[in-house]
Parts: sequence; structure tokens; C-alpha cells
Amino acid sequence: MLNDIVVISGNSNLPLATEICETLWQPLGSAQVRRFSDGEILVELGENVRGRDTFVIQSTCAPVNDNLMELLLIIDALKRASARRITAVIPYYGYARQDRKANPRVPISAKLVADLLTSAGTTRVLAMDLHAGQIQGFFNIPVDHLFAAPVILNYINQTYFKTGSEDVILVSPDAGGVERTRYMAKRLSTPLAIVDKRRESPNEAKVMSIIGDVKDRRCLIIDDMIDTAGTLTQAADFIMDLGAAEVMACATHAVFSGQALEKIKKSALTSVIVTNTIPLNQAGGDYSKIKVLSVASLLGEAIRRIHQEESISSLFI
Repeated sequence: MLNDIVVISGNSNLPLATEICETLWQPLGSAQVRRFSDGEILVELGENVRGRDTFVIQSTCAPVNDNLMELLLIIDALKRASARRITAVIPYYGYARQDRKANPRVPISAKLVADLLTSAGTTRVLAMDLHAGQIQGFFNIPVDHLFAAPVILNYINQTYFKTGSEDVILVSPDAGGVERTRYMAKRLSTPLAIVDKRRESPNEAKVMSIIGDVKDRRCLIIDDMIDTAGTLTQAADFIMDLGAAEVMACATHAVFSGQALEKIKKSALTSVIVTNTIPLNQAGGDYSKIKVLSVASLLGEAIRRIHQEESISSLFI
């Protein structure tokens, strides 16, 4: 057990927070996050945090605005209770896709969220697989940016490489994801292919072609998140039409909005690997193709090193 540390969680992902605390041999801090009758959020800390190192675990996933407000209020409560340091542990950083002015007269929401977190009293941020790496520069406080790649690579190695890797190829779902896919392909010593897609509007894109040879290969599409799954399932069906032996996918963040699960069920995908940065809680959803990996040990080790003022660069990959 670590000394002078308090780990607190909002309501967004309590199972992950509990698992992280188990890896630290640390109890989850006492905090109540409730709603007033009009929907406003009430936060009450149940223990003394004065002069202590505090960590707030909260994914800003759906409902995004509620979970973000919970995080801000918990941070404010810790600041006013004289916590020594407040680290926001954000496994999934919402609004990350709005990281620049892609069109006239639109906000840069990722920057606004960074400003809100800093103004609330956050002194450090620990995040995982930000949609855009430049979001780190939106903060004027330290940001530790972890990647789920070690967890995913370990699973891929154990599952798909038992009989060799000659027929495996990694596929980037778009040009923006090539660097991520190339890194993993290098670690696995496999070739890569690229999906050429054209985005027509938010959450809508059309697959045009595949750059690379996927015929008779087991294809693994690599992405940072799966939202509506429209592009992913289009790409999977397109790849199968080109003669692939099998198509799978993996991503860190399982947003799964709208009809994503239904699309995955009906698609050519045989399996989809995700992590538990976002809880899978859609009532009645079909998760038969979904495999969930835990990033609790990775986040727990980062928290331990931050608390003990040790380097965490070896965890960045």
C-alpha cells in the first residue's frame, strides 16, 4: 500500500477504477457523486485529503457532459479540501476529435476542455491514446500520455501468432492512423495496408480503395477508437471482397455509439478487440464478437510511478 495517496472515481467507469486500486493494493477513496432533483451534480468527499497526493479516475465518455462535469466538480472539491496534488486520470478523453478548426466558425473543444480542467485545479493529467497527440500541448501542466499498445500487442501475439505470422497483415483505417499501424506492424514484423477513405460529414465516411495486398491474408484493422463503426465495417467488407481470408479489428476506446454493435454483428468482422477505458453497458447489446482487454495494470503502474516521483517514460512505448 502507498502512503499519503487517495484514489477517487466518478461514476463513468467504476469497474476500471476498482481494478486499478486492486493493482495498487489501495482502497478506492470515499466520495459520493449524486444528483439533485433538478439534475445538478453534488460531490462530497468522505475522507481527509489535506496535503495528500490525489488521483481522480474518470473517463469522459457518454454521457460526456455529465461525466466531464463530475470530473470538474471532484477536482474543485479536492482543491478546496487542500489536496497537495490533483492528477486527473482520464482513460478516455472526450471532445478529443475537435482538436482544430476544420471549418469556419467552429470551436476547438479539446482545448476548451483542457482549459476547464486546469482552471478547476488539476495539477497533472494522465491520459490514454489521445485521438490527437497535440492535445498534450493544450495544457500548461504536465501531461503523461500512455498507449494501450503493450496490452494489445501482447494479446495479438498470444492469439494470432501461435501458428506463425506469414499470413497476417495490419491495416490502417485511414491515412491519419498510419503511424500507429506502422509502429505495431514493426513490433510484430508484419506488412501493412492502408484504407483510402473520404469523409463526407461527421461520423460518415466512404471507403474508396485499399493500398496494399490483402488477398488470402488475415487482416487486423488498427484504430484508436470505434464510434459508429460505419467506416470500420465498410472497410472490413471491402477487404473481404478483395479476397482476404479473415478480417479482425482492434481499438483502444470502445465508444460504440448509435447502431455500432448491430453493424459489427452484421459485418465481415470475426472479432473486435477493445480495452476497458470505456465500460460496455449498452442494455441488450450483442457483444459476442467483442473481446475486452484490461488496461488497469498499466494505469495503476503509471499512478504508482507518478506518486513515487519515478520516470514513467518506459510505459509510453
